[in-house]
Amino acid sequence: MKDIPLSEITLRKYEKPVGLEKRELVRKICLSLGLLQLGDSRDIIVDILMVLIEANKTKEKLTSEDIGKKTEELRKKYSLETKGLAESNIRRQLKRLRDAMIIDKSENKYSLSENRSLNEIFENSIEKFVIPQTIERIKEYLKELEKS
Repeated sequence: MKDIPLSEITLRKYEKPVGLEKRELVRKICLSLGLLQLGDSRDIIVDILMVLIEANKTKEKLTSEDIGKKTEELRKKYSLETKGLAESNIRRQLKRLRDAMIIDKSENKYSLSENRSLNEIFENSIEKFVIPQTIERIKEYLKELEKS
């Protein structure tokens, strides 16, 4: 057996989202879903996700280059460092979002999964699919432990 997880999920609970501006809401979502680590200064994934959320409003699919440009504009708007905007890092963050089943890639263009809202993606992909399967597998390990 290998110690490589078939899937992995981190969930964190924060205070109620009252009075937060949009970027901070997306940042808390990224923290809550384990896409961003506590105290992480490299938060480019927040802006990438914001770009994809905005593009989803018009069902627009973006290339990684488009995402990089729009992410840079967004970071400048918020007076944030533009570190982490290398094409390779943008693609790495996009892969993380794909692995988390948040975005899809088709013909080298990215969009939120099935052009659904982030709420729908969470409910249908993570809450109803990933979490129950993960819990069931943990229970299998616990039952196996009881046998030994």
